[in-house]
Amino acid sequence: MAINIRPLNDKIVVKRLEAQEKTKGGIILPDSAKEKPREGKVVALGAGKLLDNGERASFLVKEGDRVIFNSYAGTEIKIEGEEYLVMDESDVLAVVEN
Repeated sequence: MAINIRPLNDKIVVKRLEAQEKTKGGIILPDSAKEKPREGKVVALGAGKLLDNGERASFLVKEGDRVIFNSYAGTEIKIEGEEYLVMDESDVLAVVEN
């Protein structure tokens, strides 16, 4: 998925995964009861954090990774009708392995 945004430095862009429509017990949740998911897919990376020696640090995540992040992580933005989060790589708690 190509988006028209290029994050700077150690910022990443994440597409939040869809909220659960129903509980494990089969109860369908209304929109007002759904929690915003804390899981998403990395869609863009910045150049990396600028180190004291002038080099850039490499990222621990890569485009396409499914990640779990803090509840209040990032800044929500909307591009062409789609919602994304721009956040620091340090807001990512874990990468979900398949």
